[in-house]
Amino acid sequence: MVMDTIEARGVRDPRVLAAMRAVPRHRFVPEDRAPFAYADRPLQIGHEQTISQPYVVALMTELVLGEDEVVRDGRPMRVLEIGTGSGYQAAVLAALGVEVYSIEIVEPLARRATATLQELGYRVHTRHGDGYRGWPEHAPFDAVLLTAAPPEIPAPLLEQLAVGGRLVAPVGGMGDQELVVLHKTAEGIRRERVGGVRFVPMTGEAQN
Repeated sequence: MVMDTIEARGVRDPRVLAAMRAVPRHRFVPEDRAPFAYADRPLQIGHEQTISQPYVVALMTELVLGEDEVVRDGRPMRVLEIGTGSGYQAAVLAALGVEVYSIEIVEPLARRATATLQELGYRVHTRHGDGYRGWPEHAPFDAVLLTAAPPEIPAPLLEQLAVGGRLVAPVGGMGDQELVVLHKTAEGIRRERVGGVRFVPMTGEAQN
């Protein structure tokens, strides 16, 4: 893993760095791409989808955690992930002790990610479907993480975010995306801009 690069670019949370070292990234990519799994770059995983580069995974994980404890009031932090993809981001969160609920719209990817997570022993709740409307049965969530870019943040996801929680997502069209953190407070939503990014677009209802 390119840990020196990740740290040099500003990811410093020791919990995140430990999880990045622990999760076997090569198990989440197609076999022919395994030799490149630990390079700091995205890789194709099929179905026009990618696994994000390690730095981006580490950064988004750090933004999801903030300064919060993973276990609060006797229960683990609960995170909704939209876009399971390879399952790697979910595995990093699970390695931190987070309770992860993850939705993937591409059925073959959902099946493969679920199988890989189970085989490696990561406890992640997975579901095949359109993540636009979230997973209301398990709301509220302490954080919501999107791994594909919608033109705008789907309102149901903000509704399912607990007060005091954070939503981390790339937003915008191809060539004009930015990574944002939305902080939900009792007074409303505060938007924090992190920087330019490039993600695959969020499909399904987000495109309507």
